[in-house]
Amino acid sequence: MLSSATPVLSLHASLKQRIESRTARVGIIGLGYVGLPLALLFSNQKFRVDGFDVDASKVRKLESDESYICRISADEIKKARQNGFTPTFDYSRISGMDVVVICVPTPLNEYHEPDLSYIESTASSIAPHLRAGQLIIMESTTYPGTTEEVLIPILEKNNKANLRTSRGTGEANSFFVAFSPEREDPGNETHDRKDVPKVVGGVDSIATELACDIYNAVFRTTVPVSSPAAAEMTKLLENIYRCVNIALVNELKQLCIRMDINIWEVIEAAKTKPFGFQAFYPGPGLGGHCIPIDPFYLSWKAKAYDFRTRFIELAGEVNVNMPYFVVQSTAEALNQRGKALNGSRVLILGLAYKKDIDDLRESPSLTIIELLQKAGAKVDYNDPFFPTVGRGRHFNLNMKCAPLDNISSYDCVLIVTDHTGYDFAKIVSQSQLVVDTRNATKNLDSDKIIRC
Repeated sequence: MLSSATPVLSLHASLKQRIESRTARVGIIGLGYVGLPLALLFSNQKFRVDGFDVDASKVRKLESDESYICRISADEIKKARQNGFTPTFDYSRISGMDVVVICVPTPLNEYHEPDLSYIESTASSIAPHLRAGQLIIMESTTYPGTTEEVLIPILEKNNKANLRTSRGTGEANSFFVAFSPEREDPGNETHDRKDVPKVVGGVDSIATELACDIYNAVFRTTVPVSSPAAAEMTKLLENIYRCVNIALVNELKQLCIRMDINIWEVIEAAKTKPFGFQAFYPGPGLGGHCIPIDPFYLSWKAKAYDFRTRFIELAGEVNVNMPYFVVQSTAEALNQRGKALNGSRVLILGLAYKKDIDDLRESPSLTIIELLQKAGAKVDYNDPFFPTVGRGRHFNLNMKCAPLDNISSYDCVLIVTDHTGYDFAKIVSQSQLVVDTRNATKNLDSDKIIRC
């Protein structure tokens, strides 16, 4: 006599076999800085991959073998297309997928509260096409509990076949759900994507096993944890760790400036200790999708437990203030030369949130530009990755990249992003004043340079 668990084990075994034989079809929802690289990883391992995105322009570019991310070449897109990679905005194709991975944004709203609208709308788009035996994995960074409190209820309520998550119940009309945090690091040339271990937490042991199976096909190591919430918290811990330590060195930088001590020299000396110290570096503010945003997700969730995350809040306060500190330092540097910030011409070097990438998300340069403009400065920018910058979620600049052939006409050149393509020695030689927030001019000795 068959046990009540037999139907789920059959669904489980069937999907497991398709993963092992590379016949499982994989759908990636959200073809941005996380989703597109992941789609290419699966495609390189001979999986049939469909990439879903609501942005029709992205879909059209991929259909034409074009890339819109600088670190991904057109040849990579072309190879994936030859392997069967299909970009689409047709969510009805979800029903043909065996594994669906959600890689959509999770920003903050204007009140620094979690904005889960992308997850909610994606879940609502998936649900009508859900079928038994599918594995749904969320990679979008969020607060602990989102997978089980937000994603699953939408999937269960809005699917047409009365499907439920497996949760070890043994029902035949089940689908599987897990969370596996993305660990993308744009511009990192040291670690290959497939070498970064993949943390996985399913709603039950079967979901965890299946999620590990699919990721083991493209990553060298998977790290199973007890639940989606544990996996969600793992991602937040990683980023909060960086956020707090960056805030620490940003605060120490401001103190060192007053004490006439070079913080960069101090960090280099401290990191010679072979244990008990990891180097973090100051800058003009935090950027990227993770570190400026993720800590606030946990702070928000902690309130539901009558808990105040004081370290996170203090770190956020220090880091959010850094663009204001940069603008103040620029005003003081101009003032020392008998010029007011109001009316001065300022050239921003670098828009990207870190060097050698084409990623503007939460970049401190955007805030710095807006603050300078509000103070009356006449601002231009140069960034080889952005010929123009228009309107985004929290900015509206509508600017064009300025050439570097007339640097001497600016009252101040403000280094915000230290792209390796910049010849800083030449830039300093042609400038009236350079304010350096990245220690890009560390090997140069000039009274034109103010480091902040």
